[in-house]
Amino acid sequence: MMARALGYFATGLFLLFGVLPSTLWACAALWYDSPLPLLAAAYALVVPALLVFVRPFRRGVLAVLLLFAVVLVWWLSLKPSNDRDWLEDVSRLPRAHVAGKVLTIDNVRDFHYRGPGDTDYEARWETRRYDMDKIVGMDLFLSDWDAPPIVHTIMSWRFADGPPLAISVETRKEKGEVYSAIGGFFRQFELYYVVADERDVIGVRAAHRGEHVSLYPLRADPASARRLLDGYIAKINALNDKPRWYNAFTTNCTTVIFGIVREVFGVSVLGDWRIYANSHLPELLYEKGSINTSLPRDELVRLSNVTQRAIEADGKANFSEHIRVGLPPAPR
Repeated sequence: MMARALGYFATGLFLLFGVLPSTLWACAALWYDSPLPLLAAAYALVVPALLVFVRPFRRGVLAVLLLFAVVLVWWLSLKPSNDRDWLEDVSRLPRAHVAGKVLTIDNVRDFHYRGPGDTDYEARWETRRYDMDKIVGMDLFLSDWDAPPIVHTIMSWRFADGPPLAISVETRKEKGEVYSAIGGFFRQFELYYVVADERDVIGVRAAHRGEHVSLYPLRADPASARRLLDGYIAKINALNDKPRWYNAFTTNCTTVIFGIVREVFGVSVLGDWRIYANSHLPELLYEKGSINTSLPRDELVRLSNVTQRAIEADGKANFSEHIRVGLPPAPR
């Protein structure tokens, strides 16, 4: 009797923590990524039928496992591409090269946005050059749209002799495609690095999408800032030759940043839950001393909100200077 009860208990655990999650994942993968979304409904019907009607029970379980393996192998076989009918704002892949101290980047985005939203704009793609010896620091932008605990993160490098260079890790969407929070966990979108003027990539969020933007200067000497930028350059160029999938959990705007930090500096915080619930990044960075700790954290967060200044400076040549007026400086 005891052995039978334990058997029933083990079976229940297997169904609850094995079959149910794998079935939900497979159904979602079929719904979002297959050309026939109705296959998801078929899968959801077949799995319980196999468990109920195939005897002995272990054969039904084996059939379910084989069915899941088929879906998993199919899903892993899906390949990202650089050749699709892209939306204009992600239509051109940036490419960078360094000759001596001069960084040259093709397809730097500097769009001029008009009116509410981000669909009415004058498209401007530029080739820009930066003196890597003139890097003076780097900053982290956080942009939220009232969807805690998730925010969007953007890195930016400051130069002594010119405007900052901002890099935002985003999804590369096709024409007619919109972002899906659930679809982002599957193979819906290719990975894309927006290499842009802050006036574009920050201004559009604050002044046209209605997001709230905060700016945190980071503790980093020029040499370290350059090393991190070199790490970004390698990733940006690699996408030209080998596209990658975006994934809302493993390959997103924040995990990519800290993945490059790990590769460049050998330091990893990817096990910290605040990387994934990234609205808590100021708390993590404050603990690490990576942002200004001379103020109480709540006061620092308040003073780091640059939304209003970004709205006031929308489209102006001095955008980057204006949003930094009164900003708590980077720690030394």
